[in-house]
Formats: sequence, structure tokens, C-alpha cells
Amino acid sequence: MVSAAQKSTELLDPAFMAKLDQLALVSRKIFAGKLKGERLSKRRGESAEFADYRNYVVGDDLRYLDWNIYARLERLFIKLFLEEEDLHVSLLIDVSKSMDWGQPHKGLYVRRIAAALAYIGLINFDRVSLYAFSNGLQYELKGVRGRRMMFKVADFLSRVEYEGSSNLTATGKQFALRHPQQGIVLVLSDFFDKGGYEDGLRYLISRKYDVYAVQVLSPEEIEPSLVGDLKLTDVEDGDTADVTVGRALINRYKRNLEGYCADFREYCSRRGVHHLFTSTTVPFDDIILSYFRKRGLLK
Repeated sequence: MVSAAQKSTELLDPAFMAKLDQLALVSRKIFAGKLKGERLSKRRGESAEFADYRNYVVGDDLRYLDWNIYARLERLFIKLFLEEEDLHVSLLIDVSKSMDWGQPHKGLYVRRIAAALAYIGLINFDRVSLYAFSNGLQYELKGVRGRRMMFKVADFLSRVEYEGSSNLTATGKQFALRHPQQGIVLVLSDFFDKGGYEDGLRYLISRKYDVYAVQVLSPEEIEPSLVGDLKLTDVEDGDTADVTVGRALINRYKRNLEGYCADFREYCSRRGVHHLFTSTTVPFDDIILSYFRKRGLLK
């Protein structure tokens, strides 16, 4: 039987996890949580970190009067503090059949990204949720918090199976209904969806989440090496096509792929969604320690 520690190590080796201990997830927005977290917001509240003073008005809590100032100035002032807030971090992981593909493997690459970001959230006491989706939300692990919960994350990621076709519309709608709290939402996928990505992302945008679309492709998809007379089969829905693959067709495919990715990137940019593209050939460490930091997700 594989232990929780072994499952974690399969996704993130201990030396790499030690590097992640120095990082924290960052939101471009300020979110209020239901529970006190370890993240200081710009709101004024009653935590332990002093922020400012204001004049006392009738009805204020007398516990926060500064009696030292009163002794010097004979005026009443209330102490203000920085409010601590919970940050919700949700990871939507594509487990449709098209993710079970490639060398290096797209599905494993995405699960490792999810494991690293979840770990960073957990060690900073963020509220972390993971959802695996294909035709809709298939599996979920909601609201875990604290380093000791990494074993649940590793177990969740090790048990997901690749099945069905990607349906971002159903996924976005279901997630928006189940997760009303604002926070960071990362969608990890190839974004190859016959129904389109627009409606699914629109559900997330309308909820005012801080959305990241992380598009992961395999090298075989970016630079295909197929040649000759072939019968191609869609791994998700079984559609087939008889084609003769030559240089002209490969070039046309690459132009179409570049156009698709450019349109997707532009769609995200216009709507305030962070778009991050990577091939699985990019070293995984670089994605987390360099690329995500440059894009402002981590600090």
C-alpha cells in the first residue's frame, strides 16, 4: 500500500518542496473570508497588527481606547488594526481523455502544478479546494487548510482518472454555483473543448474570481511528426477522419493551432483573465519558481 508521504513525493520531491516554503500565493484583489486567516488586508479591523488611530465616537468598543494618548492629550482615540482575511484558492484540473497524452505526460504535468500551488496555499493557511473536471465536475476536495492536509491533496491527485470529453461550460457553471466565495481560481487544461472555452470562463468572470487560465500542451501537439495516410481518432468522443499527412497539412495545422492559442490569449486579456501557456517540455521547476512569479501569482 502506497503511503501518503510516498504519494506526495511522486508529485513533488522534498528538495523542491523546501523551495516552495518560501513562497505565497498573491491575489490582485482583496477578499474577505468567513474565518480569520494569516493574510493581512487593507481593511481596518481588530487583529493584532496596529494600523492607525481615529477619533472616538459614541458606541465604539471601549477596549480599543488608547488611554496613554488620553493621559497626554485628554482626547479619546480608538486604535485601528489590519484585518486578517482568508484567501480561497481553487484549482480546476482537466482530467478529460485528451489530458492522458504526451511525452512528457500532460496529465502528470498538470497534477504536479496543482500539487505545488496547493502546497504553497496550505503552508500559508489559505483555504484550498481542488476540483477534477471533464464533462463537468467529477471529483472534489473542498476547503482544506494547513500543511498537514497535503496528504489529502496528494491522495486526491493520485486517484483521479482520465475520462470523458472536456466541457468547460458545464464545469464553470457548476463551480460558480458550488463555490460562492471570491478568491483565486486556476483552470489547468489544454483548453481543447469542442463546445468552446468562452461560456465556461464567462461563469467564472461573472463571479469576480481572480481567474488564471493555465494552458498546457504536449510537444506532439505543438510539433506533430505524423506522416502518410492515416485514420485519426478523437480520444475524447471517438470521431474519426481519414487524412493524408504531408508537410502542407502539418503547416496548416500549426497555423491553426497558433491562431487558436492567440485568440484564446486575446480573449483572456480582454476580460482580465491571466493566460499562461506552457509546453510540458518546459522544466516543471521553472514554471513554479520563475514563470508564475513573473506573472504575479506567487511572491
